[in-house]
Amino acid sequence: MKTKNNLSLKKYNTFHVDAKAKKLVIIDDEKDITNNLSSITSSKEILILGGGSNILFTKDFEGTILKSNIQGIKAIEKDKEHIYLKVGSGVLWDDLVKYAVKKGYGGIENLSLIPGTVGAAPIQNIGAYGVEFDEVFFKLEGINLIDGSKKEYHHNDCGFGYRTSIFKEKFKNKFFITYVTIRLDLKPKLKTNYRAIKEKVETQTIRDLDIKKISEIIREIRISKLPDPNKLGNAGSFFKNPVIDKKHFNLLAAKYKDLVYFELQEGTYKIPAGWLIEKVGLKGKRFGNVAVHENQALVIVNLGNATGKEVFELAQDIKKYIHNKFLINLEMEVNII
Repeated sequence: MKTKNNLSLKKYNTFHVDAKAKKLVIIDDEKDITNNLSSITSSKEILILGGGSNILFTKDFEGTILKSNIQGIKAIEKDKEHIYLKVGSGVLWDDLVKYAVKKGYGGIENLSLIPGTVGAAPIQNIGAYGVEFDEVFFKLEGINLIDGSKKEYHHNDCGFGYRTSIFKEKFKNKFFITYVTIRLDLKPKLKTNYRAIKEKVETQTIRDLDIKKISEIIREIRISKLPDPNKLGNAGSFFKNPVIDKKHFNLLAAKYKDLVYFELQEGTYKIPAGWLIEKVGLKGKRFGNVAVHENQALVIVNLGNATGKEVFELAQDIKKYIHNKFLINLEMEVNII
């Protein structure tokens, strides 16, 4: 366990906002928590930080930040169809994807190049290009920060939803995830229905498609659309794609012939937030030290010296534009501190 006081968080968040933390504790082993629970939790406010890729600091954090550095990828079980990998919560998510693809284990290749750590994946229920994390999730282990007890949560316990879980809601900053176990396919089932993947496959006339090629395609797509946070501060998709009812959808479809949508169950429709932001003319627009990215309107970028407040203010303005034009309330995907 390592403790750092009065630390700049600039390198701990992908927006590269220069907020400060009163105390940062890096956890190398679950015993670091159980043996030091009272000192760790003595602060009035606790924040569990993953890779800092889905968070915006609008102010200094006066409490204690816990960050996992628990490593390891280990196969713990195998049957005819699946292999189960137990992974430390501090492992970088994309390192896990690379490991699985190299071994020929299918299920997470569509989630290539997503920033952040493995421990953050179930909290946010990450997803991209037609695949959601909860599809491969088996169980997780962790420590209740209230009483120090260890507990396991299986799939049905986690309350997974669109970019959410009980660890983002009910147990937010109250449960420290130490290990995550995922179930991957030994005989991969490729998921290529997503439009961007289809287009790549068709234009490249790929014959022998496998998980390695799918991963390469996803990486190409993400690099072409999303800015590298090491070069341009951002947290990826800032907003969730809103879901509207059939009546609202019919009104929009009648007015906008180019409406992009995905039909869901029970007469509901998911509208890409990026399309909405483009439609109000904000894509590529600069506002002082912040901007809406020129290639992906879902992404707000720090042009170099932006504060968290400047980013947040632009996000609020975008929400107002969308509501005024479409009567849709955008919900932020990024966690605001």
